[in-house]
Amino acid sequence: MKKVVLAFSGGLDTSFCSVYLQQDLGYEVHAVTVNTGGFNEEEVKKLEQKAILLGAKTFACLDVVKEYYDSCIQYLVFGNVLKNNTYPLSVSAERTIQAKSLAEYALKIGATAIAHGSTGAGNDQVRFDGIFNIVCPQMEIITPIRDLKLSREAEIEYLTNKGFSGDYTKSVYSINQGLWGTSVGGKETLTSHSNLPEEAYPSQLKKQNPEKLTLEFEKGHLIKINDQKFSHPSEAIVKLNEIASEFAIGRDTHVGDTIIGIKGRVGFEAAGAILTLKAHHLLEKHVLSKYQLMIKSQMADWYGTWLHEALFLDPVMRDIEKLMENSQQKVTGKVFVTLLPYRFELNGIESKYDLMTSKFGSYGEMNKSWSGEDVKGFSKIYTNYLSIYHQVNAENND
Repeated sequence: MKKVVLAFSGGLDTSFCSVYLQQDLGYEVHAVTVNTGGFNEEEVKKLEQKAILLGAKTFACLDVVKEYYDSCIQYLVFGNVLKNNTYPLSVSAERTIQAKSLAEYALKIGATAIAHGSTGAGNDQVRFDGIFNIVCPQMEIITPIRDLKLSREAEIEYLTNKGFSGDYTKSVYSINQGLWGTSVGGKETLTSHSNLPEEAYPSQLKKQNPEKLTLEFEKGHLIKINDQKFSHPSEAIVKLNEIASEFAIGRDTHVGDTIIGIKGRVGFEAAGAILTLKAHHLLEKHVLSKYQLMIKSQMADWYGTWLHEALFLDPVMRDIEKLMENSQQKVTGKVFVTLLPYRFELNGIESKYDLMTSKFGSYGEMNKSWSGEDVKGFSKIYTNYLSIYHQVNAENND
């Protein structure tokens, strides 16, 4: 039989795809879940049981959490990337790495086709299709939900008629959890005016009293929280998320443009991601030059946009990553944070590379590198071109 690799989440759409690919299209289905930090061991076992029950020949869970950080998240941290100054690109980054891992797995097992359960309305279809077209262009891409334009009711009826009954009740809120954040969608996010209620968020407020944290970075990587050191930054992010989510930190609603040209809203909670980004950015403001910060910010905007819009494999992304990586050589030090209900405060930093040093003067108080006469001359030369501009135009009454 022809082999197809199916991106399998265990939900209604991919359950339908599994049966349809076998019984209607005649494929041997190999279900694959790519874990980017959203599944624990027990959940993976349940996914395997479900996939086999639905007739899949094999099931595989690809654990790519560390690879996810190394190939993508670290550059989001280095660039302090927040899409539209809000969203840490939780799902955008995740789907790209999942698609790449699926394509590589399909090549490994000699599949002739690759399938996913995306609809025709969102960004994910472009992300999956785009990566597949690049990594495994010889394979057919099969997308039953998009192509058949099926309703949930039609999918449930199909599965029931095929003898696969189950609880396919749609949750009030759709949740997608990963290392770099959890997205939350519901009826409120389909409007422009409603906010998600408290109960929509998976992490609920558990702590009221302020709590101090020390986050330690080494060359841009979060490596230590208080006295606990981690062997890989992804482990530190997981731990930070555990700590900060108890304060319901990192919640917001992202409004943005989809790849296919429509506006969309999604809620999210990303305590670990937001805290890492903000603490890292504060440290950078102390240790990088002003033009490093300026250029890096511009490149980071492009990096985030192209990642979001399914262009992760464009070679320009590797070029930007080299710039980002080189910029982190001095981003080493501690950031002091206070956690409070629904928010946090960045209290300050400590670094041997801190450029805000009293050796050269104190802002607003005293300097030790120049005299008042030096500043007078500098100010006159610095604004000379503007003085000429305004004098010429004043004489001509413009």
